[in-house]
Amino acid sequence: MTDRPRDPAVIEPPRTHDAPAAPTHDPAAGDRPYHHGNLRTALLEAAERTVRERGAHELSLRELAREVGVSHGAPRRHFPDRQALFDALAEAGFARLGVELRDAVDGAGDEFQARLRATAAAYIRFATQDAALLELMFAGKNRAESGTIHDAAARAFSVLLELIQQGQADGGLEPGEPERVGLVLFATIQGIAALVTGGMVGVERLDELVADAIAHFLRGSRAAA
Repeated sequence: MTDRPRDPAVIEPPRTHDAPAAPTHDPAAGDRPYHHGNLRTALLEAAERTVRERGAHELSLRELAREVGVSHGAPRRHFPDRQALFDALAEAGFARLGVELRDAVDGAGDEFQARLRATAAAYIRFATQDAALLELMFAGKNRAESGTIHDAAARAFSVLLELIQQGQADGGLEPGEPERVGLVLFATIQGIAALVTGGMVGVERLDELVADAIAHFLRGSRAAA
């Protein structure tokens, strides 16, 4: 049987029938994604899946290359080493977190408590579904005092700070330094996420816990004011 001509825009999966072994380096396979500018994105998506399913310790540039379907040296054009991949994952993770928090705020209407509850739920959902990625993100942020990861984290958490400032302006939260009030809120929602990822609370109780936590947070803040 004659093989069909290969479409140069498609990365074919490995053949499963008996066929001559492919060469260890296939320039066409290695270069093909570059024609579409998608290799970096594909590698990050594959790396994120690996972190979610097996943990960051399982990440390997060579394995990612095999999964994406490129030559084993191709990923190093974007990530010179494993740490560069970790840093890129952290930055992309904070960017995605920021988008999800912003979407939660924008979709919750104008009422402060509803916006706060939706944002808290969005963060906890991210933290429980991508716990290993979140750990990697904060490790990258704490590894250096500044840089692109810090900038991405600041943009993500600016959504919470803006909410705190809205609550203070509306009288729903105590006046004072927004970062300090926000830290108390963050400790609360991070604690809920830790309870879920640690198996101490079932995920089916998340909505109830978030609603109770936000209600207590707001009552405590009003009392302090």
